[in-house]
Amino acid sequence: QVQLVDSGGGLVHPGGSLRLSCAASGFTFSRVAMNWYRQAPGKERELVAVISTTGSITNYADSVKGRFTISRDNAKDMVYLQLNTLKPEDTAVYYCHARFSDGRRPPQDYWGQGTQVTVSS
Repeated sequence: QVQLVDSGGGLVHPGGSLRLSCAASGFTFSRVAMNWYRQAPGKERELVAVISTTGSITNYADSVKGRFTISRDNAKDMVYLQLNTLKPEDTAVYYCHARFSDGRRPPQDYWGQGTQVTVSS
């Protein structure tokens, strides 16, 4: 079955960096665009970054543009989110996400379990 496993979160000081990873399985990874979302306490889940199937196209929320970088390795079925120059307002649970159809059903949303990022001095 489809599985997305997030990892790499932690506690970091303002200005620090983290690299989040998402291991995908159970589907043809190279055919699916991938996304990272985040959800801060008391706030709605928001889209942070997207990457196309080949990795040639990326897009970012304005709040993270220039600081975060999404990438993927189709040989390893992995997607990454490099977080640089972290701010306290980046504190959230970060989720890997994919939306696709298996050809028999309408597109479904798939989520990782989330990884906590805490930015604090």
